Amino acid sequence: MMKIYICPDCGWIRMVSRRKEVECFKCGRPQMRLTNLEFGKYTNMSEKERQDYADAWLYIHRKKEK
Repeated sequence: MMKIYICPDCGWIRMVSRRKEVECFKCGRPQMRLTNLEFGKYTNMSEKERQDYADAWLYIHRKKEK
Protein backbone atom coordinates (compact mmCIF):
# COMPACT_ATOMS: atom_id res chain seq x y z
CA MET A 1 0.00 0.00 0.00
CA MET A 2 1.43 3.34 -1.05
CA LYS A 3 1.35 6.21 1.42
CA ILE A 4 1.85 9.92 0.84
CA TYR A 5 4.15 11.85 3.18
CA ILE A 6 4.84 15.58 3.31
CA CYS A 7 7.76 17.48 4.79
CA PRO A 8 6.52 19.94 7.43
CA ASP A 9 9.50 22.21 6.75
CA CYS A 10 9.62 22.56 2.96
CA GLY A 11 6.37 20.93 1.73
CA TRP A 12 8.04 18.31 -0.46
CA ILE A 13 5.73 15.33 -1.05
CA ARG A 14 6.95 11.76 -1.27
CA MET A 15 5.25 8.43 -1.99
CA VAL A 16 6.49 5.42 -0.05
CA SER A 17 5.43 1.88 0.77
CA ARG A 18 6.26 -0.17 3.87
CA ARG A 19 8.24 2.61 5.56
CA LYS A 20 7.40 4.49 8.71
CA GLU A 21 10.58 6.54 8.91
CA VAL A 22 10.60 8.75 5.85
CA GLU A 23 13.28 11.41 5.40
CA CYS A 24 13.00 14.45 3.15
CA PHE A 25 15.49 14.35 0.29
CA LYS A 26 14.87 18.04 -0.48
CA CYS A 27 15.73 19.71 2.84
CA GLY A 28 17.12 16.81 4.89
CA ARG A 29 14.47 16.66 7.63
CA PRO A 30 14.77 13.20 9.22
CA GLN A 31 11.01 12.54 9.54
CA MET A 32 8.19 13.58 7.23
CA ARG A 33 4.49 13.46 8.21
CA LEU A 34 1.87 11.09 6.85
CA THR A 35 -0.95 12.86 4.99
CA ASN A 36 -4.61 11.89 4.67
CA LEU A 37 -4.26 12.01 0.89
CA GLU A 38 -5.19 8.76 -0.86
CA PHE A 39 -2.72 7.36 -3.38
CA GLY A 40 -5.27 7.24 -6.23
CA LYS A 41 -6.27 10.84 -5.71
CA TYR A 42 -2.62 11.94 -5.55
CA THR A 43 -1.72 10.19 -8.80
CA ASN A 44 -4.64 11.89 -10.58
CA MET A 45 -3.58 15.36 -9.42
CA SER A 46 -1.70 17.70 -11.73
CA GLU A 47 1.62 19.20 -10.66
CA LYS A 48 -0.18 22.49 -9.87
CA GLU A 49 -2.78 20.70 -7.74
CA ARG A 50 -0.01 18.90 -5.84
CA GLN A 51 1.77 22.19 -5.18
CA ASP A 52 -1.48 23.83 -4.09
CA TYR A 53 -2.12 20.90 -1.71
CA ALA A 54 1.36 21.22 -0.20
CA ASP A 55 1.00 25.00 0.18
CA ALA A 56 -2.39 24.64 1.88
CA TRP A 57 -1.09 21.84 4.14
CA LEU A 58 1.86 23.98 5.25
CA TYR A 59 -0.38 26.99 5.85
CA ILE A 60 -2.83 25.04 8.01
CA HIS A 61 -0.26 23.09 10.01
CA ARG A 62 2.09 26.00 10.64
CA LYS A 63 -0.86 28.02 11.89
CA LYS A 64 -1.72 25.25 14.41
CA GLU A 65 1.84 25.17 15.77
CA LYS A 66 1.83 28.87 16.74
